[in-house]
Amino acid sequence: MPLITFFSAPKPFTDSHIAMIQRNAIKSWTLLPNVEVILLGEEAGLADAARELGVRHIPNVARNEAGVPLISSMFQLARENSNSDFLCIINADMILMPDFVEAVKRVKSQTFALRRVAGSRFVLLSQRWDLDVAQPLDFSDGWQERLASSVHRQGSLHRPAGSDFFLFPRACYQTVPEFAIGRAGWDNWMIYQARKEDWAVVDCTPALTIVHQNHDYSHLPGGKPHYAHPETNENIRLAGGQANVRYTILDSTHQLANGALSRPKMTRLRFIRKLELFLRAVFFFLPEDLIENVARPKRWQKRINKLFKS
Repeated sequence: MPLITFFSAPKPFTDSHIAMIQRNAIKSWTLLPNVEVILLGEEAGLADAARELGVRHIPNVARNEAGVPLISSMFQLARENSNSDFLCIINADMILMPDFVEAVKRVKSQTFALRRVAGSRFVLLSQRWDLDVAQPLDFSDGWQERLASSVHRQGSLHRPAGSDFFLFPRACYQTVPEFAIGRAGWDNWMIYQARKEDWAVVDCTPALTIVHQNHDYSHLPGGKPHYAHPETNENIRLAGGQANVRYTILDSTHQLANGALSRPKMTRLRFIRKLELFLRAVFFFLPEDLIENVARPKRWQKRINKLFKS
């Protein structure tokens, strides 16, 4: 029985660059030990790519009126068609390396540190490294070291917003709204829901190198970024409003570093975020934008920066 089932709804394989980076990503997943991969959807070229890469393909994912696959259907299909301990929804442009499985095993073996029993509810996530990738990866021996070297020479660590994967025990996220994949908001809700249910949210950034292959938005209508589409507004509504889609990696409860789980170190950004959440809880009757302006006034930024440099 696999330890992890990865599931994803790739973009069409019609654009040569998108097709190349998606093959790079999916191939990297298949090289991990004790995993399986499920690709969902009917996008052009997807069935052929699944056969080429030796992974499972399930076409009958539910869609919204615009034809965009629904997260709720993806979760249902992944759960129904796998029996692994962990499920992982992941964007199809993300390259993973063996440190990913090692991080999962570390967290699984240290659930006592989360003050929960084995098999308890938690979610793993991390920041990504953004990298321009212009050609198919050479997956011969030593590819991980070559890629890691390129990442640290040419890549950049993405800010702690916009998560590209979520790994969780299969008992988690039994009910998921009908979010549209590839649009903003649903990933923030994943963190919000975990915090609401009092699950551990584990930031694995210090323990992982996950690589996002940069691309444009030509695959979306009008070539507009994902946050500029009507489905994003619907995702925000389904998430319960703007306050719930402000959750990011800064809201993690634990961090995996040097093989051990611990509470995240307080940083300037985490301090501001905690202040914002505190003010929202106390002044819940005030408009969301007003709370944000109170928590992050420009006149306080220099003082906060000085506090965390001392």
